[in-house]
Parts: sequence; structure tokens; C-alpha cells
Amino acid sequence: MASPVEQFTIKTIGPEIAIGGMDISFTNSAAFMILATVVVGVFLTQSMSGRHLVPTRIQSMAELSYEFIANMVRENVGSEGRPYFPFIFTLFMFILAGNLLGMIPYSYTFTSQIIVTFAMAMTVFIGVTVIALVKHGTHFFTFFFPSGAPIYMAPLLIPIEILSYLSRPVSLSVRLFANMMAGHTMMKVFGGFVVALGVFGVAPMAVLVGLTAFEILVAVLQAYVFTILTCIYLHDAIHLH
Repeated sequence: MASPVEQFTIKTIGPEIAIGGMDISFTNSAAFMILATVVVGVFLTQSMSGRHLVPTRIQSMAELSYEFIANMVRENVGSEGRPYFPFIFTLFMFILAGNLLGMIPYSYTFTSQIIVTFAMAMTVFIGVTVIALVKHGTHFFTFFFPSGAPIYMAPLLIPIEILSYLSRPVSLSVRLFANMMAGHTMMKVFGGFVVALGVFGVAPMAVLVGLTAFEILVAVLQAYVFTILTCIYLHDAIHLH
């Protein structure tokens, strides 16, 4: 029986390409990232192609997705977050598509790779930091000393706040990566039990069905968590304390 973590192996598709000692070959992870982008693009394009007065199912799904993220931005960032809506909506749809595509048998879940989730988290982290510096200038650094705190607490509070701020991309990336990797590993383990036990694999099969439904919920939830934390970080960048 194959190892449960073998499904996360990055494999090269086509010829290996190296530039300056760096491997930039096209991989299964890159292929599914492109596929996720294409799926989202086709979904949104097709949903808006007819613009029916009475929405079709696909149009309703697109409109619900749009309204869901728009409300998230409005409630967590405020009206100042409106210019950043396209990025946040794209981020949510990309992660959601990647998570759900990974639920298809023999597919690849690129959000189970820490390098992918960390790259997205660093993009968010650098982006909100730049926004904060552009908007507030040097006043941004007051973010690391909560208003109302006594000045003698500064030597303790400032390092804690800086460490907390710098840990954001780590926690944001690990949360998504760990949840997706753990869930798919569990599904692989129970799937192996079903095959190994044969006719006696009814119990693990039942668990596998329930676990699959749970993992679909987790796939949606983790896309939501990543996106709402992005909104919270953006709120902090715009409004500070």
C-alpha cells in the first residue's frame, strides 16, 4: 500500500529545466494552480454571459460568491477596503478552487504545499505592510505600542507586538497547509483500510464517506479563514489601533 504522504509529492511534467542551478521545471503543482485559475475564470465568465433577469444556478452561485466576499470586506475593513476587493475576491476563489479540485480522486492539492501557502501569505503580509506605510508613514510604527499602555511597558510590549506581527505569514500559511495535508492524509489512510480489508471494509468505508463530506466543508472553511484574516490584517493596516 502506498504511503499516505506520497500524494503530496511534487512531480515534474515534461522536461526538467534548470537556470542558474535553480529547478524551474513545470510540475503537477503548477499544473493544478493553472487549472484552478482556468476553472474560476470559466465559472465567472459563463455565469455572467447571459445576465438573465431570473438568475440561472451558475449565475446565482457567482452572485452569491461576489456578495459574500463584498460583505466580508465591508464588515471587516469598511468602505476604505473597496479598492482591495478584486484582490481579496481573487484570493478566495483561487484557494477555494484549489481546495475543491484536490478532493477529486487522483488530483493534486497544491494548497497542501507549505511553499504555496507561504507565498500567498507573504504576498498578503507585504501588501498590507506597504499599504500601512503609504497611508500612515512613520505613524505606522505606533501599531507596535498599543494606545493607552503605560510608557514603562514599552520594552516588553513592543518586542511582543513586533513578534506577533512578523508571525502573521507563518500562522496564515501553516493553518491552510496543515489542515489540507492532515485531512487528505486521513482520507488516504482510511481508503487504504477499505482496500486492505475487502468485504470487511464496510466500517472504514462509512468513515471515509463521512470524512469526505467533512473535508469538503474544511476546504470551504479554510478558504474563508484565509480570506477573513486577510481582511482583518488589511483593517489593521488602514485603521491601525
